[in-house]
Amino acid sequence: MSYTYPNGQPQGYPYYFTNKIRESLIGEIIAINGYAEHIANSNMREFNDVWQSIMGDEKKHYGMFLTLLRKYDPAQYQAYLEHVKVTVNVTQLQPFKPSYDIQLILNNVREDIKGEFEAVILYEQVLIEMPYQDIKDVFNSIIAEEKGHAEHLTKLLIAFDEDKYDDLT
Repeated sequence: MSYTYPNGQPQGYPYYFTNKIRESLIGEIIAINGYAEHIANSNMREFNDVWQSIMGDEKKHYGMFLTLLRKYDPAQYQAYLEHVKVTVNVTQLQPFKPSYDIQLILNNVREDIKGEFEAVILYEQVLIEMPYQDIKDVFNSIIAEEKGHAEHLTKLLIAFDEDKYDDLT
């Protein structure tokens, strides 16, 4: 069962700091899935290159957060140890038939910018309540990258949207 608003960030209030890390993991998964979907539905190299780059960062963020969670939640670390040697048989993924549409792509970019700003808000809230410096350091690093993602996406939006966004360049 999902813990998130439809197409959005986690809901509720996590009382344990480890659950704040889990909320952040959920946010990163939402971002990864969104970028992967956008890439699958676009044949525009300029957009796909940016989305691929940002998705790589989001996957890195997921790894950084999961490493912290395993460090601070003994039960999570134990679950990791129980599954670390599990083998997975890799088969071919199902085929996908994309739908290319410039307006859909621009809508996706705007949704992605929204998601990046939502992540910054969520992660900055975590910083206020976080007792451990190493966790704060990871969140600050990821916050800086999320802000950069929003600017990179905005640059694409301004370049391809025929409508103007005030004096943005």
